[in-house]
Amino acid sequence: MNPCRVLFICTGNSARSILSEATLNHLGKGRFEAFSAGSQPTGKVNPYALEELQAAGISVDGLSSKSWDRFTEAGAPPLDIVITVCDNAANEACPVLFGDFVKSHWGLPDPAAAHGHGALLEAFRRAHTLILYRITALVDLPVETMDREALKQALDRIGTLTDEDEDAA
Repeated sequence: MNPCRVLFICTGNSARSILSEATLNHLGKGRFEAFSAGSQPTGKVNPYALEELQAAGISVDGLSSKSWDRFTEAGAPPLDIVITVCDNAANEACPVLFGDFVKSHWGLPDPAAAHGHGALLEAFRRAHTLILYRITALVDLPVETMDREALKQALDRIGTLTDEDEDAA
């Protein structure tokens, strides 16, 4: 598991999964290699996601909205972890990917669902703040030495962290 390969998936692969991919590649350099994909990709990255990443000093080079099919084809990079980032609370259907990897769910409200420029900026800022908090917790895990069950439990716990947890920390 060196580097630990993580795939973030959602439906459109334009916002939450993109923010997660770029943030983990930024914070987990060397130890982690992150990817993102969607079950029904929009074909373009949300410009508010790119703006949020650039404001945080995170590279947007190479980011694209893509299908998860590329991770099920021959020659695809082997994956260690797959994390869904769709929002079950909003009755959003989460894609399911099968394979020999640890699966977890980190539900996030869709920032692209906000209306108006100011509301969209705030929604993307809040989503990225929570993603940063969760990614930092992931990077702090000793993934190289954890067994699958311990890793699954730790990932599921990280997926329950909220803004309130961050504010209390």
